[in-house]
Amino acid sequence: MAGPLRRWGCGDLLLFFMFLGVVCEPGNAQIRYSVPEELDKGTFVGNIAKDLGLEPQQLAERGVRIVSRGRTQLFSLHSRSGSLVTADRIDREELCAQSARCLVTFNILVENKMKIYGVEVEITDINDNFPRFRDEELEVKVNENAAAGTRLVLPLARDTDVGMNSLQTYQLSSNPHFSLDVKSGSDGQKYPELVLELSLDREKEAAHDLLLTALDGGDPVLSSTAHIRVTVLDANDNAPVFTRSEYRVSVPENVPVGTRLLTVTAMDADEGLNGKLTYSFRNEEDKISDTFQLDSNLGEISTVQPLDYEESSFYAMEVVAQDGGALLASTKVLVTVQDVNDNAPEVILTSLSSSVSEDCPPGTIIALFSVHDSDSGENGEISCSIPRNLPFRLEKSVDNYYHLLTTRELDREETSEYNITVAVADGGTPPLSTENHIFLKVADINDNPPTFSHSSYSTSISENNPRGVSIFSVTAHDTDSGENARVTYSLADYTFQGAPLSSYVSINSDTGILYALQSFDYEQLTDLQLLVTARDSGNPPLSTNVSLNLFVLDQNDNIPEILYPTLPTDGSTGVELAPRSAEPGYLVTKVVAVDRDSGQNAWLSYRLLKASEPGLFSVGLHTGEIRTARALLDRDALKQSLVVAVQDHGQPPLSATVTLTVAVADSIPEVLADLGSIRTPVDPDDSDLTLYLVVAVAVVSCVFLAFVIVLLALRLRRWHMSRLLQASRGRLAAMSASHFVGVDGVQAFLQTYSHEISLTADSRKSHLIFPQPNYADTLISDESCEKSEPILRSDKINANKEEPGVVQQAPPNTDWRFSQAQRPGTSGSQNGDETGTWPNNQFDTEMLQAMILASASEAADGSSTLGGGAGTMGLSARYGPQFTLQHVPDYRQNVYIPGSNATLTNAAGKRDSKAPAGGNGNKKKSGKKEKK
Repeated sequence: MAGPLRRWGCGDLLLFFMFLGVVCEPGNAQIRYSVPEELDKGTFVGNIAKDLGLEPQQLAERGVRIVSRGRTQLFSLHSRSGSLVTADRIDREELCAQSARCLVTFNILVENKMKIYGVEVEITDINDNFPRFRDEELEVKVNENAAAGTRLVLPLARDTDVGMNSLQTYQLSSNPHFSLDVKSGSDGQKYPELVLELSLDREKEAAHDLLLTALDGGDPVLSSTAHIRVTVLDANDNAPVFTRSEYRVSVPENVPVGTRLLTVTAMDADEGLNGKLTYSFRNEEDKISDTFQLDSNLGEISTVQPLDYEESSFYAMEVVAQDGGALLASTKVLVTVQDVNDNAPEVILTSLSSSVSEDCPPGTIIALFSVHDSDSGENGEISCSIPRNLPFRLEKSVDNYYHLLTTRELDREETSEYNITVAVADGGTPPLSTENHIFLKVADINDNPPTFSHSSYSTSISENNPRGVSIFSVTAHDTDSGENARVTYSLADYTFQGAPLSSYVSINSDTGILYALQSFDYEQLTDLQLLVTARDSGNPPLSTNVSLNLFVLDQNDNIPEILYPTLPTDGSTGVELAPRSAEPGYLVTKVVAVDRDSGQNAWLSYRLLKASEPGLFSVGLHTGEIRTARALLDRDALKQSLVVAVQDHGQPPLSATVTLTVAVADSIPEVLADLGSIRTPVDPDDSDLTLYLVVAVAVVSCVFLAFVIVLLALRLRRWHMSRLLQASRGRLAAMSASHFVGVDGVQAFLQTYSHEISLTADSRKSHLIFPQPNYADTLISDESCEKSEPILRSDKINANKEEPGVVQQAPPNTDWRFSQAQRPGTSGSQNGDETGTWPNNQFDTEMLQAMILASASEAADGSSTLGGGAGTMGLSARYGPQFTLQHVPDYRQNVYIPGSNATLTNAAGKRDSKAPAGGNGNKKKSGKKEKK
């Protein structure tokens, strides 16, 4: 038995590096290395960076990588050192079987240059496999009458190594009857044969045990042994013979499983068992027994599994025919597998640019790919194509690699993306094809400026428009994409009529909508020339200009302006003369008017609105000429007044009027005496102002009247409450009435309003004056003001307890009467006469009026609650017994009307038969004082 495989020593490694040969030619695209098998992972193979002319650190920067097709990656790149190293242990026998040379080819891709370099690594053999017999125990039969020199075929040993490491020789253990002869076949295989040296005698020795040793040529030499037992048989003197020494057959790879390929035939002249032959494979490999089947009786060879040309295109096997007497013969069977077109070509993308700029020059590499077909011959010949209508072409590179390049400049606006179909087809019958799609996007550059749909724009807007109203919208389109297509709008700024254009209009930079920044006036601005700029957001940005004419449309916002006749400024009146001898159609004068509007809004028409003598004059509808409609008569008045209306044709129409005075006379002296009586027409503005003043006075009077009513209601309510208080406190009835002045803390003030209205008929101005109000003194005299009120409400009493500074009231004075100045009288009486005028104090006046009204009501009802006697009207309870009706004037005789200086008297007129004192005594006619 062979010994175990030894590990590599220092000498072996030295021998390996001496054996390693690297042929590197940087100028060519093929790099060659040599490396022995069974090296550890990461073992140095070659300096690929140096062979590519690069520095080690440039491998990663330039995207250098290994590209291999459909096999396990055996090598890898060491990015730091720039070396090519093993990716795993390499078994040459598994990789290349018995091939004389074992070459591993792959490609190195430089990504940034899209350049391919071919690399070829030769895997050299080491003596790592023993020679092996298929069977370690073998029995060989030989007839006893076999002559000297008879040869017996011995089993072969297989060594998967090649060269000197493969099987070199056999050795046989010592035996006097047998010797070993080793023959070399045409295929280089060594065939051991057992040669009979001496005749055998079965009766002496029925079996011979031999030991066959197989040795290779490695260092150290490896070997294996097989035990051979030679059995001596009875005599059989005829050996089988095949009809052919070699059988050949060719079959297509797509034959069905179980198909009979051929039949081998052998003949044996013996009879009986010595002539019965059996067929078998000898020294067959595992793939032979797995692929083919041999009928031991018939010699038919058939398939047991599908054939695959790409896996194995040739099979060699040895068939042995043995008779019953142990004689045998052998023959070779060679099976050639014919290729059929059963593999479609493949497209393998190695490198691809997903997008390319539209300004890339012709010849720009888009993709790098390889094609492969596992078939052979015409079936493996590949043609590659792309559609002709695309701006691309294919260029063949090394091996089966192709470059996809541009043929012209691209235009993203014409075609933004391409779906390139790469079609590959082989040359088989029928041909097989494969399509692969390469999707390419064209990256945009800013090569298209924005464009407007029109070369210029025109729009209009009515005058008097509101500020901020939208005028027009412009839109520009940019055929680019992304930021290159985002359009912003702006207006070229310049000065128009002394103001910047930005003060008239503005534009939304995103939407292109124009807005009016001010209200336009057609009479000042009829049109506006704008220059709109559309600019994209590219780098550099592109722009386009378009002109926009903005027309302002007229509206009827101006009334006709009368130029003649003009109104005099010195207070006189312009007069037109018409002779009494004027015939019908005589031109008296002409009204001249203009309208600042335009178009239909400025078309004026004239008509006679009013005349002092209808039918005497006529006005031209369109000319404004005033002519006599008939002859003048003596009875016609000297002064004729005409009102002429001038109206435009706008919607709605606006009009103006002018008043003319026509003097009918044959000469000027006849009319001079009457000209002074002609007055200037009243200005409409003055009449309007007078109307406003009248309305204002009416409003003020209504407000004042409402205030008086509210005040009286409040006073009546307080007076009623005081009556209820007196009824509940009867013990206070005998007290003097003077102590009840100011009950509930009421202090009234006289507020006098004075209205002065100055209106003159001859003046153009009117005045409305409101002076500040005047306040009179209170009813309580100075002496009584120094004393506290005798009766206070509970809340005021409590308040006085908390304030020590409050002095208690003194007993009331029961002899209190009205002073002469406090008796009732008219508003103009302030001198204390005995004419029965109303009290001057507003508080006493109102209190007295309220008491009189209440007493009159009680007298009518007959249910007085004040407890007064006859002739007192119930006032003694309020003011004491001294207060009788003699102190009170007859309220029915004098009635004072606020705002008037007249006094209404009764029918008898007993007391006030003359005008009240002070009436009409005020020289100021307007601005009478009104007392509340």
